[in-house]
Amino acid sequence: MKFLLEVDVDAGRVTEDLARELGRILRCWAGNLHHYPLRPGDGSPVYDSEYQEVGRWRIMDS
Repeated sequence: MKFLLEVDVDAGRVTEDLARELGRILRCWAGNLHHYPLRPGDGSPVYDSEYQEVGRWRIMDS
């Protein structure tokens, strides 16, 4: 299976301090990982620090 994370770095606060905002997005996602069974088809929107949707992650078959 594949894990895909897409973040639009031109969206929302991601452009203000790219490294800091991407780090925050990764920490938030990783902290919620245990809520998902991580099977193909699972996924969720990704939000910046102002709770604007800036991307998505998903699990796919290889």
